[in-house]
Amino acid sequence: MTAPEGAADSRTSGGETATSDGGGGDTPTSFDLVVVGGGPGGYAAALYGAAAGLSVAVVERDKVGGTCLHRGCVPAKEFLETASVYRSVSGASQFGIVIPGAATGDKDGAASGGTGVTVAFEVSQARKRTVVDQLYRGLSGLMKGRGITVFAGTGTLHPGHRVRVVGDDGSSLEIEGTDVVLAAGSVPRTIPGFDIDGTVVLTSDEVLDLESLPASVAVIGGGAIGCEFASMLSDLGVAVTVFEALPSILAGCDEDIASVVARSFRKRGIDVRTGVALHGHKPDGSGRGTVISYGDGEELPVDAVVVSVGRRPRTDDLLAPGTGVVVDERGFVEADSFMRTAADGVWAVGDLVAGTPQLAHVGFAEAIVVVRSILGEQVVPVDYSRVPWAIYCHPEVAFAGMTEAAARAEGYEVVVKKDPFGGNSRARILGETDGLVKVVAEVRQDGSTGRILGVHMVGPWVTEQLGAGYLAVNWEATPDEVAQFIQPHPSLSEAFGETVLALTGRGLHVG
Repeated sequence: MTAPEGAADSRTSGGETATSDGGGGDTPTSFDLVVVGGGPGGYAAALYGAAAGLSVAVVERDKVGGTCLHRGCVPAKEFLETASVYRSVSGASQFGIVIPGAATGDKDGAASGGTGVTVAFEVSQARKRTVVDQLYRGLSGLMKGRGITVFAGTGTLHPGHRVRVVGDDGSSLEIEGTDVVLAAGSVPRTIPGFDIDGTVVLTSDEVLDLESLPASVAVIGGGAIGCEFASMLSDLGVAVTVFEALPSILAGCDEDIASVVARSFRKRGIDVRTGVALHGHKPDGSGRGTVISYGDGEELPVDAVVVSVGRRPRTDDLLAPGTGVVVDERGFVEADSFMRTAADGVWAVGDLVAGTPQLAHVGFAEAIVVVRSILGEQVVPVDYSRVPWAIYCHPEVAFAGMTEAAARAEGYEVVVKKDPFGGNSRARILGETDGLVKVVAEVRQDGSTGRILGVHMVGPWVTEQLGAGYLAVNWEATPDEVAQFIQPHPSLSEAFGETVLALTGRGLHVG
């Protein structure tokens, strides 16, 4: 059994480790806080708790950082940045930059790049590993510096706040905490008829470990993850078909925002097929690809299939009988708004929790709620209806608060303003004009414009622009209040300022 790692994996960090037969020598086995899972929610709880003076242990079966750092958010965005650089180089001639042998490219179009621009994907893969390793080492060092003890192995909660840790070699030890946080995360969901083989049928885990790109791909699922993969693969020259069972991609986004992404996908040659049923697949006979069966007897040959239909909670082996923790029929842990489970002193955060968005930054916020609650401090629960969302496809999507349709469905009379990036100076300079900013505000009984209910963006770097809109929604600000703030010119952020100013009835560039 590998016991404390000082928050570092000795195989990669060079850190000193101890071997334990259950006693652990000088290693403590009783803590103020034991966290099961070292992903975003788990390590945030550990870091925040340690900063408050709690003695903290983290049990992690792989590496601290979890799926987000090693097989999710960070690796995916690194490859999306590769795609962005490829688009920029392919469209360099628009800016007077001539690459010998390269054809003239369209920065907003499909990134074919011409004969002079190619993708060495194995180099991007190596860069991704470097980025991930640097962040992992930084996180490990931070946890070590705060005195957090990390146990390598699979943690199972037993009654009495006891956590049994089983190592890869089968050895085990037991630790206990005054409080326990369950933060075991999630794994990719699969669907019938598409068993994951890691070669032809892939989940996000396998896609992010590819050393070379297939010529054609079917992406099953048109949500955030599916659209990110579709966008990235298409920009890097892969022929992409997206299958979505619902009537449109990006369900849950504002309709105007999703339509911009759908239009961009069509322009770039991404074939989006919505409202279709999939029946399975069969090898194409070449040993390299497969044929997907869908709809009314239709078929599509592809080299690979990427299954992106969401994630399920990792509750396997998490709970021994008698803990008192309640798990719903889908495998999610039930917790209240303060992240308390049905068992006293046992908390849950992140992708495990029923009815919450599976977003890394939501796990951060939930972790702070837990630790502040343990410390007896004033706590404001997470308002899931107002959390920020960021989708890193091209064009990017970011939003907070209600969509126009949701606001109307809840009985609000609303007023809406939109500012396309086509009229934004900075967007024109960048050559990235697809997109818009949309602000939804309530109409008061006297006919005046009230609080801002939702801010929705699609376009260049909107994931970095949402901050002002997020604050406006969460502070229940009115357009009159927000419009007083000055936006720099020329900047992409002007689009939000212009849209809000238009809601006051006296817009400059927006009617």
